[in-house]
Amino acid sequence: MTTTEDPILEEEKGSIAVASEEKMAPEPATEIEAEAETETDQQGIDFVTLGMFIIDDIEFQPSTPLVKDILGGAGTYSALGARLFSPPPQAGSVGWIVDKGSDFPPALEALISSWGTSVLLREDPERLTTRGWNGYNGQQNRAFRYTTPKKRLTAEDLTPELLASRTFHLICSPARCRELVLDIKDKRADLPASIANGPEKALDGSDDTAANHLPKPIFIWEPVPDLCTPDELLNCTNVLPLIDVMSPNHSELAGFMGDDGLDPETGEISTRAVERACEQLLGSMPLQSFSIVVRAGEKGCYIARNGGRKRTHKHKSKRKGKKPSALLHGGLQPDTDMEALFAGLLQDPEGSIAREEIEVDPGIERWIPAFHTDTYEEDDNGPLEEDEGVDKETGEVIRRKGKVVDPTGGGNTFLGGLAVALARGKGVEEAAAWGSVAASFAIEQIGMPILGHDHEGHETWNGVRVDERFEEFKTRLAFSC
Repeated sequence: MTTTEDPILEEEKGSIAVASEEKMAPEPATEIEAEAETETDQQGIDFVTLGMFIIDDIEFQPSTPLVKDILGGAGTYSALGARLFSPPPQAGSVGWIVDKGSDFPPALEALISSWGTSVLLREDPERLTTRGWNGYNGQQNRAFRYTTPKKRLTAEDLTPELLASRTFHLICSPARCRELVLDIKDKRADLPASIANGPEKALDGSDDTAANHLPKPIFIWEPVPDLCTPDELLNCTNVLPLIDVMSPNHSELAGFMGDDGLDPETGEISTRAVERACEQLLGSMPLQSFSIVVRAGEKGCYIARNGGRKRTHKHKSKRKGKKPSALLHGGLQPDTDMEALFAGLLQDPEGSIAREEIEVDPGIERWIPAFHTDTYEEDDNGPLEEDEGVDKETGEVIRRKGKVVDPTGGGNTFLGGLAVALARGKGVEEAAAWGSVAASFAIEQIGMPILGHDHEGHETWNGVRVDERFEEFKTRLAFSC
C-alpha cells in the first residue's frame, strides 16, 4: 500500500532554518557496498523525492493498541527505498526534505540522522509537524486523514545540490507533475558548473558560469489516487512525454479507465485489467519511450514499455572519399546502367556496400512477483520450522504466517528502490526487482525497518543483508541482472 498525498495543498509560511546534515562512517563492503565504494558521496545525488514527510498515528482493530509517532509519508518511505540499496559511503546520494515543527520528537530526528542520507532538515517553530491518522478495518482497508496542516514541496524547496539529482520521485496530480518537471528542468539549466559537475570542479579554477553539462534527469511519477479518474485521463496522457516512468498502483490505473481493476468473479486484482489498461495508455503514445510500472500488491508489479526501431550503419568512416561516379552524371538517360547506378548509391567512401541494419526493440510486457505475500505457508505437508508447531488441545498444525505485517508505504518504498537503480544505469526490469526487494523490508513491521550490522560489520535491515535478499530474489526470478 502506498502512502498518498492530497493533490491540493496550501503552502505554509514561516521562517525556515536549515539544519546540518550528518554522514555515517563507511562499513566493510558487501556486494552492493562494493559497488558503492566506487561512487562516493562526492559524486552527487542519485535520488530526490518531493513526497512529504508525515508523522503517523496508526489505529488498528480494538484488540491492537494505537501506535503513535511513526515515521511516515511518501517522501520518507521512498527515501527508505533508495537508502536500502545505498550503504555507506553511498548513503549520502539519497536526498529528501523533512520539515520539523515545534512538536517534532527528538527520537525521530535521531532515527533519521542514523540513516546518513543527504536529508534537508528544516525547522519552523511557528508551525506543527505534518501529522496523519491511519485507521484499518477488519478487511485491512486503510483510511487516512491529516490531523495538522500539511506542507507540500515544490522545485523552489530544492537546494542546488538536490536539483542536480539523477532521478526525481514525484507524487502529485497530472497537472502538477507537468509543472514540477518543467520547473525542475528550468532550475537545473541555471545551476553553476561547480554544483552540477561535482565539488572537485569548484577547486580547479574553471569558469563557474559555463554550461553545467548535467545529464537528462529521470522522472518517476506516482499519481495521487484522488485524481485518477476518467476526467483526468487526457491530462495523464499529456504528461507522459515529459516523464520516464509512470507508476500507479492497480487501483489508480483502473481509476483512469473508469474501472475498479478487480476480477468480477474472485474480487481479486485482475492482471488482465492491468495489462489492458497499460496497452491502452501505450497505444495512445506509440512514439514515446516512457515505461509504465504498475504496483499490484501481492500480485507484484507489471512493467510495460513500447518497442521501436533504431537504424544503424554497419560501415562508417570518418574519412571523406570521392562520390561514386554514378552520382556525378546528372539525370537519368535512356542508356543508364541502373544496376551500376544503385551499386554506386549504396557504396560507402571506401567502396564497400553500406547495408543499413535495423535494431528492433521489442518493448517490455512482464510481471515481476512480490517478494512477500501475506499468506500462510502453502505446503502443509512440509517439515515444521522453528516458529511453527502443533496446538496441544486441537492437534491443529500451526503454520508460519507470511511476513507482511503492515503494507503502509510499500509502494513508495518500491519506487525509491526502482529510482535509485535507474540512476545507477540499471534497466527497468532489474530496477523493478530492486523495488520489490526494497518494499519487502518496509512491510515487515509497523513503521521503519531496523538498521543494524551483522557480526562481520555488514549493514543489515531487520537483521537481513539487502544484497543477500536481492540475490535470493534474482534466483527466484530466474534471470541474471
